[in-house]
Amino acid sequence: MKEERLIQWLLLIIALSAISVLALITLFIFKEGLPIMVKVGVTDFILGRRWSPGKGVFGIFPMLMGSLWVTGGALLLGVPLGLAVAIFTTEFAPPYLSAAIRPAIQLLAGIPSVIYGFIGLTVLVPWIRSHLGGPGLSVLAGAIILGIMILPNIISISEDAIRAVPKEYRDGALALGATHWQTIWMVVLPAARSGIIASIILGMGRAIGETMAVIMVVGNAVKVPCSILDPTRTLTSNIGIEMGYASGEHRQALFATGIVLFFLIMLLNTAANIVIRRRSR
Repeated sequence: MKEERLIQWLLLIIALSAISVLALITLFIFKEGLPIMVKVGVTDFILGRRWSPGKGVFGIFPMLMGSLWVTGGALLLGVPLGLAVAIFTTEFAPPYLSAAIRPAIQLLAGIPSVIYGFIGLTVLVPWIRSHLGGPGLSVLAGAIILGIMILPNIISISEDAIRAVPKEYRDGALALGATHWQTIWMVVLPAARSGIIASIILGMGRAIGETMAVIMVVGNAVKVPCSILDPTRTLTSNIGIEMGYASGEHRQALFATGIVLFFLIMLLNTAANIVIRRRSR
């Protein structure tokens, strides 16, 4: 009994230590970033269109829109492709092929983001510049790179959700005369909807939080993009580029940008947890 209680207390301390580290990080970010948000005003800080730290002007709206454009483009590419791969590996592919595809998908998750950025800079950006016009460093380049990077999240979680659908659902639909594809589209996917939505939300969180690959391919122009071929700058790339030399209010503004990112990602994670709980019920 004493050994069991000792183990319980040890595990509790470990769990609390992980939570305390998260709490310390949160407190540090808010301590550094809140003063400038209070001084500038939350509305002016988030909706301001000018970012000029040398003049004391801090508006992150162009970077916020850049993040939304790039993330939205990544989802438009990654969600249909990832869902198609998940459906193929679970419903159509023979076991040996499915077993070969799964490790390859997991390998995508292990590739460093700087490698994705390097490939995008040397292959994708010149292709866009030559065939579509513009500088090449653009929203489109960032969206394609991020769309590939979020595939492992979407595919793996969607696969688990589809495999969790009871076999009786498929047998019942087929017994009623539905084709294989009709069974997938009208029975399996609706039954796995909550898990698929959770994968999309987690992929969105990954896309919003990515830094290095985005810095290398989006052009980092502080302006609201009007086209997918326009260069832009995201919230994360703004922090990554300027934190190395920022000081004073400039540094505080970058931490305040981190607060905005913190709330965005927290909202996404909360939404994912709610969806997963509904699925488990």
